[in-house]
Amino acid sequence: MDSHDWLDTECAALEQAGLRRHLRTVMSAPTGTINLDGRDVVLLGSNNYLGLSTHPQVIATAVEATRTFGTGASGSRLISGNSELYTTLETNLAKTKHTEAALVFSSGYAANTSVIPVLTGEDDLILSDALNHASIIDGCRLSRATKKVYRHCDVEHLKILLSESTAFRRRLIVTDGVFSMDGDIAPLRDIYEVATHYNAMLLVDDAHGFGVLGKDGSGTVAHFGLEGTDIIRMGTLSKAVGALGGYIAGSRALIELIINKARGFIFTTGLPPATLAAANAALNVIRSSPELRQRLSSHARCLKTALTNLGYTLLPSKTQILPVVLGHPQQATSVADALLAEGVFAPAIRPPAVPPDTSRLRLTVMATHTEAEIQQAIAGFATVFPKTR
Repeated sequence: MDSHDWLDTECAALEQAGLRRHLRTVMSAPTGTINLDGRDVVLLGSNNYLGLSTHPQVIATAVEATRTFGTGASGSRLISGNSELYTTLETNLAKTKHTEAALVFSSGYAANTSVIPVLTGEDDLILSDALNHASIIDGCRLSRATKKVYRHCDVEHLKILLSESTAFRRRLIVTDGVFSMDGDIAPLRDIYEVATHYNAMLLVDDAHGFGVLGKDGSGTVAHFGLEGTDIIRMGTLSKAVGALGGYIAGSRALIELIINKARGFIFTTGLPPATLAAANAALNVIRSSPELRQRLSSHARCLKTALTNLGYTLLPSKTQILPVVLGHPQQATSVADALLAEGVFAPAIRPPAVPPDTSRLRLTVMATHTEAEIQQAIAGFATVFPKTR
């Protein structure tokens, strides 16, 4: 076999299994309707939950930051890339998350893969939910700590694993706040009690809860009314905030340690000024606009009820993430293609993003969807339903 033939063989195998992915081109702003590959379709596959990436105030702030500071950071934050915009944003984040300090990374993925190895090493134990995000899984691997996986949201299983693991130097429990593919919420109050009882650290990845849940949109920890200052909050600025980046919020001592030891922070160029300014403006909108969260919740309930009435099988999500489980990868892609023909973009999610035999459409609504767009989506699903059998 030619040294390059294996590439074609691998791609052909992915195609046959229904797992080959293709990039589509979005030719417009990410509003409720987008131009996809030259055609207007209703968008049900965006993490821009509150529609803030096109909010006039957010855009104006980003434009002004570009005029003032230029288009790029020009260096890592420890060299010349630490714009004063970082200070403003991190102060705002700490205020929003009710922590002493916060630190912004270039992405949520970079935050998890950088911070988990700072918190743990070869002498430590990580206890990770079975459905945690890939960035958490990769952060655990990079840490070289022992990892034990507890059954999804199973606090009793978590207790058992902790009680059997007393010889480690440090123990870290890590969980998503809102699980990105199922839309369910981790039982954080119970997990925090377990962490406290067993003297374990707790890291909550709130990528899909931040801006959506809790008082003022501050996230899943606030959703449960938890006040623990020892909870390490991780999240992103690329979902409800509508910008780009990840962050860690916690004690000042934690942030100082991360600055000095996290490779993904030390060796990465800073974010563009426009991105930092946009994120900060979006945080202010989130706190001052509870109606956006109310509208998001209303749209999610409407779509979920309609699809259930049509006969679709949805997981019991209580958030803006509505998974329609179809099983085999080729079934998911077939239904997604049929919906696209009806003017509805609902991407198929397949392994390894989800477990085998649980391929699905991961539907996400936006606060800025119009009633007409929601109804158009429902009509598309009604037309396509026979293809799901």
